[in-house]
Amino acid sequence: MPFLDHVLQRPAYGWQDGQGNLVKPNAGQIFREFFLRLNIFKDRKNWLPFFSWLKVLCLVPFFIVFLVFYLHWWTLLAAFLYSMVIMGTHGTIWHHRYCTHGAYKFRNAFWRFVTQNLTINVIPEEIYVISHHVHHAKSDQPGDPYNAQAGFLYCFLADVNHQPIAKDLSEADYNRVKLLMRHTGVAANSYEQYLKWGSYVKPANAVLSWILNWLFWYAAFYLLGGHALACSLFGAAGFWAVGVRTFNYEGHAKGEDKQREGVDFSQKDKSINQLWPGFVAGEWHNNHHLFPKSARSGFKPHQIDLAWYYIKLMHKLGAVSSYKDYKKHFYEQYHDPYLQSGIANTQTSSL
Repeated sequence: MPFLDHVLQRPAYGWQDGQGNLVKPNAGQIFREFFLRLNIFKDRKNWLPFFSWLKVLCLVPFFIVFLVFYLHWWTLLAAFLYSMVIMGTHGTIWHHRYCTHGAYKFRNAFWRFVTQNLTINVIPEEIYVISHHVHHAKSDQPGDPYNAQAGFLYCFLADVNHQPIAKDLSEADYNRVKLLMRHTGVAANSYEQYLKWGSYVKPANAVLSWILNWLFWYAAFYLLGGHALACSLFGAAGFWAVGVRTFNYEGHAKGEDKQREGVDFSQKDKSINQLWPGFVAGEWHNNHHLFPKSARSGFKPHQIDLAWYYIKLMHKLGAVSSYKDYKKHFYEQYHDPYLQSGIANTQTSSL
């Protein structure tokens, strides 16, 4: 069986039926799977998805304090910019383009560490990276961990129900997981530790990294603007942590065919380019599916790409040693031939 077919933990309702069709579980099935996989008392191997949602829950009090005590025009503006732009762009820079696709390389581990911790720690790299490789291999097909055709809840709760790695991988397959994660700098469990904990990342390392990151950023925000700013931005991070779980459902057109001619050129899946995710996070999703390993996905002049601007700046400063940019390929292989075909069709129709 191909590695990407079984690297993720299979949900109880399965990926496909006996005829190879996508299984679309109902809400009850999805919630049962969700709470079963969060139960660390039943199985300690559930610790990573539990830990991921624990961080979200820990951000909720900050959000409430922000709304009740610190809601002013300037804190609202700061929270908006932090959640919509800074957190979103960092997710694209770190989790998406570097950790998953290796679209650029850092000069050394120091700059990798700085980029990793540019924002409040929320999403575990392991949950994002391995499942995203599967997503690209099986986009909008059975086995895609956030297949929009299976509905909103299927995508929204995918980080628990569909994205964790399988708990019974062979040592050879676990070593392949390690190869996919090695460049991220996240320390790996040995195979024996993986069999005990069911994860690539070591629990103690993950918890320590989380605590130190949050302590640093709360102190930094407090020094800049007191508890008002700190609570506002931590609350904003919680807002983003919930909202980002809706992206792939929206980015794949809610499972419908909404691609536009001359806008969305990758037709092997249902991904679409959207203005809002593009402007605030550099997520021109259809472009990304065309060239997943590109450090830039905003190819057209109007397609602002803040993540690319950061990578390019870091390259100029010497922190990034190299990157891949497929803008030229986009124009040569897709955009220019499309324009030429339009000109040819216009000339033919006028004859």
